[in-house]
Amino acid sequence: MSGVSLHFDRRGSGTPLLLVHGLGASWASWSPILDQLAQHRDVISVDLPGFGETPPLPGEVTIASLTDAVSDFIDTHDLAGIDTVGSSMGARMVLELARRGVGGDTVALDPGGFWSPGELRFFSTALKASLPLVLGLQPVMPALTGNPVGRTALLTQFSAAPWKLPSSVALHEMRSFKKATSLRDALDALVDGPLQEGAPAGTTPGRVTIGWGRQDRVTLPKQAERAHAAFPGSELHWFDKCGHFPMWDQPAQTVELILGRTG
Repeated sequence: MSGVSLHFDRRGSGTPLLLVHGLGASWASWSPILDQLAQHRDVISVDLPGFGETPPLPGEVTIASLTDAVSDFIDTHDLAGIDTVGSSMGARMVLELARRGVGGDTVALDPGGFWSPGELRFFSTALKASLPLVLGLQPVMPALTGNPVGRTALLTQFSAAPWKLPSSVALHEMRSFKKATSLRDALDALVDGPLQEGAPAGTTPGRVTIGWGRQDRVTLPKQAERAHAAFPGSELHWFDKCGHFPMWDQPAQTVELILGRTG
């Protein structure tokens, strides 16, 4: 057992659906699509250990230990067979759950863990350079996120059209980075830990769908085929005019994909 109780938001009714956020974020990163999903599903969005309102893990922070915490949450809340959706680091984690045989149908949006050595250096350098900037700009973050020019400067790495994002979404995301006590440990786990393992065809508990933004500047689009090959039989879905977070840049299409490939 992980020893940590995950904070979560729950809304809607129907077949349960579990959402797992990415690095530096919280359950609220799903806010652009939460209400739409909740019209059809019982949507449960968790804060991972050391992010949002959940305390950090008592031991080492790794992708495996973070995934253990989500697996424990599923067991504790009697959610065996629940469909899972993840974003970025969370997408890697739901793929790991599927590899372990945990959950139901799986939708992974721009997962990490499928880098080449050069791409991993790029990811590490870019993220480690941007984090001090994000943290240092916290006092003026409301002003920066409150106008299209500021959002573009802050979020070009993550969004294909950051000027279109609601200011409230951008501000909450930037505030989440400041609040995330396990941010650096989780980033180190992504950079220094093993790559994501795949699963032989027919061994996952449900369908596996991998979604990728064609303009992703964090997990580069060329990594999509590696993820697809690691999970034979999975479906690969491309989002046009989309960066690292499809729920930001293509919310309606993301809802359609999730509802169509789960349940």
